[in-house]
Amino acid sequence: MNAIEYRRNNENKIQWFTIAAVLFYHIMAIGAFFTFSWQNLTVALISWWIIGSFGVGLGYHRLLTHKGFKAPKWLEYTMTFLGTLGMQAGAITWVTTHRLHHSFTDSDTDPHSATKGIWWSHIGWIFKGAAQQNDDATHRKYSPDLMKDKVHVFLNKYYTVPTVILAVIFFVIGGMPMVFWGIFLRTVWAWHCTWFVNSLTHVFGSRRFETGEDSRNNAFVALVTWGEGWHNNHHANAVSARHGLTWYEVDINWMTLKVMEAMGLVSQIKEHSIEQTATKTLRNAA
Repeated sequence: MNAIEYRRNNENKIQWFTIAAVLFYHIMAIGAFFTFSWQNLTVALISWWIIGSFGVGLGYHRLLTHKGFKAPKWLEYTMTFLGTLGMQAGAITWVTTHRLHHSFTDSDTDPHSATKGIWWSHIGWIFKGAAQQNDDATHRKYSPDLMKDKVHVFLNKYYTVPTVILAVIFFVIGGMPMVFWGIFLRTVWAWHCTWFVNSLTHVFGSRRFETGEDSRNNAFVALVTWGEGWHNNHHANAVSARHGLTWYEVDINWMTLKVMEAMGLVSQIKEHSIEQTATKTLRNAA
């Protein structure tokens, strides 16, 4: 069964477990508002940055999905491990979903197509349909590189375990208040930040490039996702690890990559200017 058939066969399936898990996290996050401390806030902010930037933005997205730079395996696995702490599915599932998004952007096969409404593209898509419940055949087709790697397969299968371990550590250090902040509130906030890329950046913002779909550059989304909100730039040239193409398009993830490059941790960063991206966009359109 191919990806299109799989999604059509599951388009009316209600993901009850996902609904329950998301609802549980939102309810538990409320506890943070009754247990404020500067220590808990610091833990939430630092973990949001490390997991959201190094794990999801750089690891899951720019490295594993688009191969925007090279990293040694130990660093690749570390960034993937950090990505699992975002509770946005394992890397193989996440990457497969995002590659499907790029292959079928704003069409019926796009997992979170904005043409179905902002609610659907933001959160509805994980509650109904195939969501991120991709089958092995879809994984093998869209993420064959990761499916050949036993470490990635293992991390994808047990992606919830690191969060359980981190929750225990936070509990030992700061009790339930730190768990409320460092696990539940941080995760819920980061979820919505990531989902803003799926929803807001396909509805609100500016368009520098004509990409054949509705991707847009959105400064607010870029701010809360460490640079992932320059979405029109990204769709115009997905392999580029640089999303913010001007001085005012602040891209923290790209800046972080440049620092890591200077430290000798990463190499072969794919950086494309406005002119190079425009040329690539015109060539693809032709």
